[in-house]
Amino acid sequence: MSDAHARQAQKLQEGVDRRMADQQMVRLLSESGFAGVRYDRFADALARYGISVMRGWLYSGYMFTLVASRGFDLNPHERELEALVRESELRDELATMTVARALPAFRRRALIEAGWRADGGASVTTYFMGACVYEFPNEYRRHRVQQSRWQRSRIIGENLDEYRLAERGVAEGVVGNQRVLEDLLGIDDLRTRAAVALTIDGYTQEEIQQLLDAVSTRAIEALLYRWRKKAKQSAERGFHGFAE
Repeated sequence: MSDAHARQAQKLQEGVDRRMADQQMVRLLSESGFAGVRYDRFADALARYGISVMRGWLYSGYMFTLVASRGFDLNPHERELEALVRESELRDELATMTVARALPAFRRRALIEAGWRADGGASVTTYFMGACVYEFPNEYRRHRVQQSRWQRSRIIGENLDEYRLAERGVAEGVVGNQRVLEDLLGIDDLRTRAAVALTIDGYTQEEIQQLLDAVSTRAIEALLYRWRKKAKQSAERGFHGFAE
């Protein structure tokens, strides 16, 4: 037997031995219904392994190749890939959250429902990493939404104090650009001020609802209605006072 064949045979045997050991471990865990102290130790070790592997996959970008091969093409932007290389905390967060989501699904499908089998060709850890790959797309989409909201919030914070009034917006029909600019900073309620500013800046009510975590678009409509009514009344009082 050549050296190459010998190494291949050794690798195959190691894989068989590993799966047999995994089978014995799963049998022991099943005695307590995949719960309790013994299972907690197993899950903790599996989670640590999963986070370590995922951190490497996120750093190299290999994670996106894996999810794409399973039909989840996230199409990461170059800036997103750079952030994963640059920010260790981001890799930790994504890896930890993905593993946390994957553990319950793995326990149910692989262990309780006996989805993992020693003769299936994969070790327990390999099977678990497959579960992580399937959980990652949802976690990464959640991260993208969170980043988008944070970015919008940052822009609002920068612009509220020195707000440049756009030439469009529902407020134009009420009082006029200069008056809106003056009134904007005079709105005591910060939630209303933000809703007005976002409306003038062209955001839809659905987007404003998400950004301000409002219960519904009707709640945003109510905020804007009360503001328009108050602004109109204020403008009318000013006009009558000038006329007198």
